[in-house]
Amino acid sequence: MTTRAPITRALPRASLLSAALAAALPTLAAAQTPPSLGETVVTATRVEQPISDLVADVSVIDRATIERSGASGVADLLARLPGIEISRNGGVGNTTSLFIRGAETRFTAVYLDGVRIDSQSTGGAPWESIPLAQIDRIEVLRGPAAAVYGSDAIGGVVQLFTKKGEGRATPFVSWGAGSRRTQNTQLGVSGSAGAFDYSIGASYEQSAGFDVRTPNVRHNPDKDYYKTSAGNVRLGWQIGEKHRLDLTALESEMDSGYDGFTYNPRRPVDDRNKYHLRTAGLTWTAQWTPEYKTKLSVTDSNQRYETSVKPSPADYITQTRLRGYLFQNEYRLGSHLFTAALERREDKLFNPALDEYSTTLFRKRSQDALALGYGFVQGPHSLQVNLRHDEDSEFGGKNTGSVAYGYEFARNWRVTGSAGTAFRAPTLYQRFSEYGDASLRPETSRNAEVGLRYGDGTTSASLVAYRNRVRNLITFDYDSTACESLFGCYANVNRAKYEGVTLAASHRFGDLTLRGSLDYQNPRDVETNHMLPQRAQVHGTVGADWRVGAWTLGAELQASGRRWADAANTQRLGGYGIVNLSASGEVARDLTLVARVDNVADKNYQLVKDYATAGRTVYVGLKWQPR
Repeated sequence: MTTRAPITRALPRASLLSAALAAALPTLAAAQTPPSLGETVVTATRVEQPISDLVADVSVIDRATIERSGASGVADLLARLPGIEISRNGGVGNTTSLFIRGAETRFTAVYLDGVRIDSQSTGGAPWESIPLAQIDRIEVLRGPAAAVYGSDAIGGVVQLFTKKGEGRATPFVSWGAGSRRTQNTQLGVSGSAGAFDYSIGASYEQSAGFDVRTPNVRHNPDKDYYKTSAGNVRLGWQIGEKHRLDLTALESEMDSGYDGFTYNPRRPVDDRNKYHLRTAGLTWTAQWTPEYKTKLSVTDSNQRYETSVKPSPADYITQTRLRGYLFQNEYRLGSHLFTAALERREDKLFNPALDEYSTTLFRKRSQDALALGYGFVQGPHSLQVNLRHDEDSEFGGKNTGSVAYGYEFARNWRVTGSAGTAFRAPTLYQRFSEYGDASLRPETSRNAEVGLRYGDGTTSASLVAYRNRVRNLITFDYDSTACESLFGCYANVNRAKYEGVTLAASHRFGDLTLRGSLDYQNPRDVETNHMLPQRAQVHGTVGADWRVGAWTLGAELQASGRRWADAANTQRLGGYGIVNLSASGEVARDLTLVARVDNVADKNYQLVKDYATAGRTVYVGLKWQPR
C-alpha cells in the first residue's frame, strides 16, 4: 500500500525553481506539443468534440510523442504534463501514485479503450501494471467529472487508447536496450480489409533494476529486477454505413522486486510484486439518423495483485473485478447537443486463493446511473451542462452536476469558467478488511475554476486557477478502534482543499518548438492545516524540440520543489531538477532510431522517503515499420 504524503508551507518558499521556470515561461509551456485545433477528443464529455470547442482543461499525447519520450511507464510519461505529479516506492513495477492537481491517486478515473480500471483494495488505478507499449494515444482531463463518469472522478480522468487499424497491413518490430541491462521488444501489425480493421501487438521488457531502498534503511541490498509482458487485440467491423462493432482485449503481467520492512542478513529473501491486468470490451455504435447516434458497450477488467517472499509462496493476494454496461444516446440539433446515458457498474473484491464466498474475503457492490448532458457551441459561445444520479447498492442515491462556459472575447483568445460536484465511494477494502470500517461515508467535493487560453496554431498559452474542496476525506487513523486491527482503521476524519494555478504554453519558431508548464498549488488538510504528503507546492517542465533534417532533437528540465514525506509535516523531501535529452530520426528506409538520456547529471533524489530513484539512464531503440 502506498504512503500518501504532504507538502511545504508558502508558495514563495520555492524561490529557485520558481525563478528558473518563471523566466522561461513567457515563451514556453505545455509538457507536450499542443493538439491541432481541428483534432477531436472524447474525454471531456464522452462524446467526440473538436479541441476548439472544449471548455475543459485537456491534454493529448499521441504515439509519436510516446515513442520519442523513451518512458518506461504510463505514469512517468504523464508526469511531464501540466498539473500532474507522481510518487513511487522505488523503480518501475513498484507502487505508483499519480496526483492530478494534487488530488489523491484514487480521485482519478482511468479508462483503457473505454474499460474502467480501478482497485477495490488500494483505491485508484494500478499504474505500475498498465503497459505503455500497447498505448497509442492518451487524453487527460484535469478537474472533476463525476457528472459524466460517476464515482472516482474527483481530480480528473485519464483515457488510454490502443491503436486502431486502418489502410494496408502494416507490421512493425522494435528492439531497445539501455542502462541496467534493460531490454525491450515490441512487435505487431495493423490494417484494414474491406469492412474489417485490426490491430494486434505484443511486448516484453526486462531489466536488472537497482536497489530501490536507500542505504540508511536496513534492507536486502540486492538489485530489484523487473520483467513485464503484454499483448492486445483491437478488432472493428463496419456494418454498412450506420453500424459498427468494436472488440478490444488486453493482458499484462509484471513481476518486480521490492524490499520489505524486515531483513535478516543470515536468511536473505527476495521480496516480489506480481501484477496481472486483463481488460475486455465490446461496443456497438449506431448512427440511426444524421442527428441521432447510440452506443452500447459491455466492459470487464480484472486486476490481481500479490506479494511473495521467495522462496516462500504468496503471502498476500487480492483481486478486483469491474463489470460495466453503458447505453449512451446523442442527439444533435444545429448548435445543440443532447446526451442521455444509462450506466451500471459492478465491483467485486476477493482473494482468489481462498473461498470466494467467505463473508470477509468476498465483497461486491453495484452502482446504477442516469446521466444527462447538454452542449451548445455557436460563434464565440460554448456551454456544457451535465447532471447525473448514481444509485449505489450500499450508500443510496448520489447527485452530481457541472456547468462550464467559454467565451472567445477576441480572435484566438478565450476565457472559461466551470463549477461542479463529485464523489467517490469508499473501496470495499476500506470498509470490510481487518482495517476497514463499514460505516465509512463517500468522499465528496465541490470544484470551481477559471481559465484564460490563447491558440493560433503556432502559439498556445493557458492559465487555469482552481479550487477543489473535499469532505469526508478517508485517511488511515492509527488511533481509531472502529475495526478489529490493533494498528488502526480507515476513517472519515479529514477535509481537504486542492487549490492552485497552472500555466502552460508552447511556441514554434520554424523547426524549433519551445514548451513548458508551471504549477503553483496548495493541497492541504483543512483539519490540521498540514500540506498533503508527497506533493510539491511548485513543480514544472521546460523543454525544446528541434527538427534538423530527418532528426528531432529534444531537451527538457523536470523540476519539483520540496515536499513533506508524512502527514504530520515532520519529514521533508528535498526538491530536485533533472535534465533529459533525446534524439530520434530515420537512419535507413523504414528504420527509425530513438535515443534518450534521462537524469543526465545523475541527480540523487527521492519521490518517497527512504526509496531510491533511478540515476542516469540511457536507452537506445530501433523500430522497423514499412511506410
